[in-house]
Amino acid sequence: MKRSRNYQSKVALLEPTKSYGVREALELLKKTSTAKFAETAEAIFNLGINPAQHQVRGTCALPHGTGKTVKVLVFAKGEKIREAEEAGADYVGGEDLAEKIQKEGWLEFDRVVATPDMMSVVGKLGKLLGPRGLMPSPKTGTVTMEVGQVVRELKAGMIEFRADRYGIVHTVFGKTTFEVDQLEGNLVALTRAVLDRRPEGVKGRYIKRITVCSTMGPGIRVNEAELIAAAQAL
Repeated sequence: MKRSRNYQSKVALLEPTKSYGVREALELLKKTSTAKFAETAEAIFNLGINPAQHQVRGTCALPHGTGKTVKVLVFAKGEKIREAEEAGADYVGGEDLAEKIQKEGWLEFDRVVATPDMMSVVGKLGKLLGPRGLMPSPKTGTVTMEVGQVVRELKAGMIEFRADRYGIVHTVFGKTTFEVDQLEGNLVALTRAVLDRRPEGVKGRYIKRITVCSTMGPGIRVNEAELIAAAQAL
């Protein structure tokens, strides 16, 4: 694919084989952003796992948020409806919302939370929500009775991550408009969350490579030893 001159000029700022220190990598991420809008800051973790045997999946509360307004849908009933509304949920309901999703294809939300007693309703939406990464799960804490707490965390910048079939975690950790200190705080927290999800039985190097980039910018390799040390110090 042919790249624009702007993109090529940004790539020229990088040394292809170099592993950059955390702050230098994040400074370059901001400099190599090619779009006129605020791009998303993304992190890619290449893990030393066998995806057929090991699953890496979890959540991380980014200390400086994602830079995005998150719309949260909650499936609940009874007093949990009021709890979700008071916590700032954008949409709260039950079978009425499930029917709207099924019949109208309504998907104007970013995250879904459900109480356990609503999973019989939510389970019917698996084919619609699952492929979009919207299906609530106990593993990510989005199937819970503590709906108020989870809604507040999601609104504040909690993200989900999971390794794909190649053993790669690809997720966001902010915006290119963030200050370097904010990006660093988020990336260190995210790295700690990935470390904490190391499956039992994994031998050798768990995190083999870490790369950061903006949505439309080039990949920048981060010195993983430095970043892991910072994460372990949290």
